[in-house]
Amino acid sequence: MLEYKDNGLIPAIIQDDASGDILMLGYMNEESIRRTLQSGEVWFYSRSRRELWHKGATSGNVLTLRSIKTDCDEDAILIRAAPAGPTCHTGERSCFFAEIPEELRTPAST
Repeated sequence: MLEYKDNGLIPAIIQDDASGDILMLGYMNEESIRRTLQSGEVWFYSRSRRELWHKGATSGNVLTLRSIKTDCDEDAILIRAAPAGPTCHTGERSCFFAEIPEELRTPAST
């Protein structure tokens, strides 16, 4: 049984099925999971807009579902998908393209 947070959401990691690259992190609720499984394309719940969000509905960059699994604690989801284009809203292939700022890489002085 999936363990949703108090807000009814569960984190979903999206992985490119072909390359294995991590593409993004989104949040899903029961309805977005249901729509994903029924349609074969990935749906999320937008926390900022407070509504369901069909990834790629406006851009055409849909994520076609390949598999969906939970972690051992059932409090996160891993979705393997085939992206139809860039996944990030910036136009980057993955949302994980920025390096950690330099000031966080150096040890903190005590």
